[in-house]
Amino acid sequence: MSKEEDIKDEEGSAEKKIAPQLSERALMASGIRIGTNVITKHMRQYLERTREDGLNIIDANKIQSHIEIAGKFLARFDPKRVMVYSSREAAQVPIEKFSELTGVNFTLGRFLPGTLTNPQLPNYRDVDVVMVIDPAIDVQAIKEAIKTNIPVIAICDTNNVTSYVDLVIPANNRGRKALATLFWLLSRSYLIHQGTLSPQDPMKYTPEEFETKLIEEDNAEG
Repeated sequence: MSKEEDIKDEEGSAEKKIAPQLSERALMASGIRIGTNVITKHMRQYLERTREDGLNIIDANKIQSHIEIAGKFLARFDPKRVMVYSSREAAQVPIEKFSELTGVNFTLGRFLPGTLTNPQLPNYRDVDVVMVIDPAIDVQAIKEAIKTNIPVIAICDTNNVTSYVDLVIPANNRGRKALATLFWLLSRSYLIHQGTLSPQDPMKYTPEEFETKLIEEDNAEG
């Protein structure tokens, strides 16, 4: 496929709706399926193709289906016994918005040792499921989940190893727009399966409102 065909393929349709408030074009524009130039054996099953410039493209249908599976799975738990964790700055607002809409717990920044394994610590979390943003950098959370037999959901890019992940959401786990769109879709799926949102209803926030803004942008606006 040529570079021009790559660009056309990634534009998507502005008329086709993935959900109310989100067109196929907006989904593609978020970069949610743009992986890295590395593909592991674990992630090859989610690959659509490799672009001419070497970037691996994740199958958009598999992204959406796995978000739906994760939303349905998470909705089965008491939200207070679900923990979402990330040390990645780009994930901050998406996680906060997801927590606001669903009531799940979250932890940002450094994952303190013992958070899931030591009940004596003030930061201890007694949870039934953990979701991380990148298994390559959220290693401590995964290690402790394994020790306590807590299932792990992880957003996995093309360069990730998924050996200790129970449920993979294949997607770009680095981009601000990609993470915003992913968590918007996950929130929507969660609320629908929980029974508090109809599939035809709009969400309280748009995908853009799930996005972590750069400090430089905020300063420029101020």
